[in-house]
Amino acid sequence: MTATEAALALVQRLKDRHGAVFFYQAGAGGDGGAPMCYAEGDMALLPDDVCLGEVMAGVPFHVSCAQGDRLVGSQLTLDVAPGSRGTFSLEEGEGVHFVSRTRLWTDEEWQALEAQEARGLLPPGPVGTAG
Repeated sequence: MTATEAALALVQRLKDRHGAVFFYQAGAGGDGGAPMCYAEGDMALLPDDVCLGEVMAGVPFHVSCAQGDRLVGSQLTLDVAPGSRGTFSLEEGEGVHFVSRTRLWTDEEWQALEAQEARGLLPPGPVGTAG
């Protein structure tokens, strides 16, 4: 899980304004997916939702179980794109929206992740989705 500087700056503004926040992405996802940012308590997670990691300290990024399965072997990067999407995400009204971008891990990165998982250095979840 990584984030661009623009995404990190927007997340920090939202944290300053709303307190604790988290991300959730469902649906087809993949490149150009539309993750939603919620204030803590604004949406209940399901027991089988998957946490891919944190965008920044204390800001988790969750996906549906099916989405998590599709993202195995991929690195997800949170970014910002121009324009509003008319959603309930906290950045609505900022003139931008969050977007997720994915890329496949290289063979070398995949082997390093598997080695980290074997040593217990990765959080629980599908290999290749933590970062």
